[in-house]
Amino acid sequence: LSRLSMDACLYLNQNFDFISFPASLTTGSSIMPHKKNPDVFELVRSYCNRLKALPNEILLMTSNLPSGYHRDLQLLKEHLFPAFQTLKDCLTMVSLMLANISVKENILADDKYKYVFSVEEVNKRVLQGVPFRDAYKEIGMAIEEGRFAYTTQVNHVHEGSIGNLCTAQINAMMQQTLSQFGFEKVHTAIEKLVG
Repeated sequence: LSRLSMDACLYLNQNFDFISFPASLTTGSSIMPHKKNPDVFELVRSYCNRLKALPNEILLMTSNLPSGYHRDLQLLKEHLFPAFQTLKDCLTMVSLMLANISVKENILADDKYKYVFSVEEVNKRVLQGVPFRDAYKEIGMAIEEGRFAYTTQVNHVHEGSIGNLCTAQINAMMQQTLSQFGFEKVHTAIEKLVG
């Protein structure tokens, strides 16, 4: 959530302008009338960063205790229980924001992003049988020399690409791996314990 919030703050920024949100979900700047502040994401980012500090707090509170129960452990409740509510609140806020996100279309039509397509050009050559290292050098040299020609038409069909995620194969491999764990024994044991 913290990284997603950072990305949202960055991509809402006028220098990127990839996404936007309704005015009701942003606040105005105190000095810049054109600016929309992503307060929700800024707060979620900070709350999540505070949550990331929690394991360290727990470690330090328990680091010099001998085995057994100690009253010190009561203090963990002050940190742990509110953390669950904070995380729940963050998930609620981010869900609302993402339900209202607008993604700018045709972002890559801007000339400043033309080098994004260098990867596609390298890939084309590799699919034609050119070794990756050679294709990489060729495109890199073309960019350096100002000869880089590209097309915005992309052909994402290689395994793992956007157009060919291979999710069915990944799911099959995951199911095969999970089938080796024998979860039925665990479920049966829990049923016997719980009754």
